[in-house]
Amino acid sequence: MTAIATTLAAAAACGSKDSETTSTPATEAAEATAESTDEQVVRDANADLVIWTDEVKAGALKDIAQQWGDDQGITVAVQIVADDLQGNFIAANQAGNGPDVIVAAHDWIGNLVQNGSISPVTLDAAAEANYSQVALDAVTYDGQYYGVPYCVETLGLFVNKALTDVTEPATIEELVEAGQASGADVVLSLPVGESGDAYHMEPLYTSGGGYLFGTKDDGSLDPTDVGVGAEGSVAAAKKIGELGEQGVLATSVTGDNAISLFTEGKAAYLISGPWALGDINTAGIDFELSKIPGFEGMDDARPFAGVNAFYVAGGANKAFAETFVADVAKDSSIAEAMYAINPLPPVQQDLASKLESSDANMVKFMDFAANADPMPAIPEMSAIWGPLGMAEANIVGGADPESTMTSAGDEIKSTLGL
Repeated sequence: MTAIATTLAAAAACGSKDSETTSTPATEAAEATAESTDEQVVRDANADLVIWTDEVKAGALKDIAQQWGDDQGITVAVQIVADDLQGNFIAANQAGNGPDVIVAAHDWIGNLVQNGSISPVTLDAAAEANYSQVALDAVTYDGQYYGVPYCVETLGLFVNKALTDVTEPATIEELVEAGQASGADVVLSLPVGESGDAYHMEPLYTSGGGYLFGTKDDGSLDPTDVGVGAEGSVAAAKKIGELGEQGVLATSVTGDNAISLFTEGKAAYLISGPWALGDINTAGIDFELSKIPGFEGMDDARPFAGVNAFYVAGGANKAFAETFVADVAKDSSIAEAMYAINPLPPVQQDLASKLESSDANMVKFMDFAANADPMPAIPEMSAIWGPLGMAEANIVGGADPESTMTSAGDEIKSTLGL
């Protein structure tokens, strides 16, 4: 799942994460064409088209990519880069022995563009119309598409129907009231942790009025306008602090135990992503998946959306790479083949329609993503995760909301030289 793990030790994110504090329910990857080593990874010199990705995506992609290569009369190698995919890719690309395609999280785009590691891609009108808007927004950087999306992850609200019949609370306040009335040990299982978890806290932060970066006239993010420490973030901090005082949020709930508290029947509600579905289904919990509500009288709760995409890299065979990613975008056949091995919420309308009856909850996550914000792909985002997450954890633990959030904003601005 995403790059947050590489930019922030405490954060977690979506199918777009390389790794997350919560484990994903993805099917174990099949053996790929090459194993990673502790040494610098280099491209497979015997293949015409070389694709790099992590172990899970490699297992889902290997067979369909090789079939595509057979149809084209070329050889395709899907190489696993298990550790520091982004760093290995940038280094190999600069050394001239990198892959032709990389499959990774959209929030790497800013850094990859800055390092000259990926090229813009073209989507025809039919492909654009088939993609969800959030997927297109996620891979747009400086007004150009830099990736071809294939899946999205965001957060939703899991409700234990054995504990409460309030399955679609309209507000956080209604959720809290229902959760307390349920008698559950935990009203809301949401990862906070001692060091914070800004990814999972984002719906509450945005509902309270917080933002991360402002926007320029063209709609792109403005890294000089930092929202942490601003008035809206302080209002959000106060609401988060109230939930801490009520015991609804607790630093003892972490990425390691948030899902298990729900699967063990101890929590009435859980905020998590599609990676939780496997454990919840295995546990036999009778649950409902709903949209995360916002605070009463305040803004909508807007979680992050993380999109995984295919990128044209600077490898030796760019023409093959461009043809392959164009075929990924053409229809959902490649994404559907990957879904069969590693189910993740789709971003193509035709695939969502096919899954509606068999995997309704996966399609729900696609719908939730329509009201989510793509994780910022600008490099400056790396300065946000740690200070914001720690501030939120401290506020849940009882620290003064206003001064704590203001100090976090000052730290971020100092890091960014603002």
